[in-house]
Amino acid sequence: MFKSLNLRVFLPPFLLLLVSSVLSMAYEASFLTQVNHLNAWILQHFDWLFSWATFSFLILILIIYFTPFANIKIGGKDAKPILSRWKWFSISLCTTIATGILFWGTAEPIYHLNSVPTGLGIENGSSEAAQFSMSTMFMHWTLTPYSIYTVASLLFAFSFYNLKNNFNLGALISPAFGKPIHRNALGLINVISLFALVAGMAASLGTGILTISGGLNALFDFRQSVGLNFGIMACIVVAFTISASSGLLKGIQLLSDYNIKAFIGIAFFVLIFGPIAQSFSLGIEGLGEYFTRFFERSTDVQSNIDTDWQRSWTVFYWANWLAWTPVTALFLGRISLGYTVRQFIHFNLFFPALFSALWMVIFSGTAIAFDQNMFPGLLQEVLQNEGAQSVIYAIFDKLPWTGVISIFFLFIVFISFVTAADSNTSALSSISSYNVSQENAEGASITKILWGLIIGFVAFIMISYSGIDGIKMLSTIGGFPILFFMILVAFGLGRLAFSRKYRERISQI
Repeated sequence: MFKSLNLRVFLPPFLLLLVSSVLSMAYEASFLTQVNHLNAWILQHFDWLFSWATFSFLILILIIYFTPFANIKIGGKDAKPILSRWKWFSISLCTTIATGILFWGTAEPIYHLNSVPTGLGIENGSSEAAQFSMSTMFMHWTLTPYSIYTVASLLFAFSFYNLKNNFNLGALISPAFGKPIHRNALGLINVISLFALVAGMAASLGTGILTISGGLNALFDFRQSVGLNFGIMACIVVAFTISASSGLLKGIQLLSDYNIKAFIGIAFFVLIFGPIAQSFSLGIEGLGEYFTRFFERSTDVQSNIDTDWQRSWTVFYWANWLAWTPVTALFLGRISLGYTVRQFIHFNLFFPALFSALWMVIFSGTAIAFDQNMFPGLLQEVLQNEGAQSVIYAIFDKLPWTGVISIFFLFIVFISFVTAADSNTSALSSISSYNVSQENAEGASITKILWGLIIGFVAFIMISYSGIDGIKMLSTIGGFPILFFMILVAFGLGRLAFSRKYRERISQI
């Protein structure tokens, strides 16, 4: 049963996560204090590197888009796609969304509307605050985060299919050095990356659990409790481990198709019955500010935004996206066979960023319009008294068919994390299994089950003992080591893209 499990890869991150979870339960106060200190140290000393690195990733991808390298087909000129364009887009989008835009799409703009950074000189709740809030949603959820994924997944796709590297994380950084990665170094990379992804997935699962518990409270007056959180976690983990065990061509395709159609359906509902004119007006104003101040806010150069705010929001997001990136990149790269580099950028950067931007116009715009004009202070009160997970349900309460749409939203939250976790659990399993190749990139089912249980356990511990603050810390700590890994990845992608001789040389190694 366990013959296919690569214990050398699996055990170190598993034991590290297990010890961390046990310590957080046995020594709750002191453990959380130490984790908080570590989190604060990372943000204090490396916030600038997070900002400049993620900005550089986007610039790199935009430059590559206009180079001859973008014409190369992943897998070679005779390669045939394993997925249609629609399935490719739906799987890529759902893999990277998880529960993020569902949880934060309405709650986050209320934070920014009513707690504008002091250095900007903007009055809380004002029209300028609304514009800042909307531009911040574009900042955190569109081009920059998707460029992080695109850099890593594009390099892996080319390295795996065109350069014939092995299906492991070493394929992501061997182009930076021009030679295969030493076994011991690869082992360290595996430990760090698997730990980071599980931390990121646990953080996302935590937000999903909180969102579902908030919905059950709003609909059926179920008070949040340890038992309720455990029940929600168990249902989600069982669902995504079963789906992941069914293989790429079964569970994930079906789930992602339903998932994206559900996204579109609920977005149209809010668009039709919500404050459409105000939402689009806010979207246009926010988009203008986003592009006008993109450089200074991306690099934190003369942005006048107070450092603590920048660290607790923007840098937190970059760390969270980074935590998911290396292992997710293996999955996204694997499903891109048969398409060109330029098409890859379309389907992994431009189209998902556009989808996310439209989502924010509709949902964030509705939240801001409700709290600022239509029902002044309502969502801010809900946020303060009931938590971020209840904001979306307060919005639904002011729209037609409240009960039906709230239940439908609960279903979307559930299936969204299951879809994202399915693909990433598949990648986790492939990395920690023997005999994975281009012909058979599926890991063993037992490893998918084990990783599913670990992710659920870590998420449950974090939300039970430290809530959203714990989720934020977990994301930052998980993303920190990946920051340096991703700098090497970006360097390797740059060498491949801009030097044909280099591509030809390392393809012969």
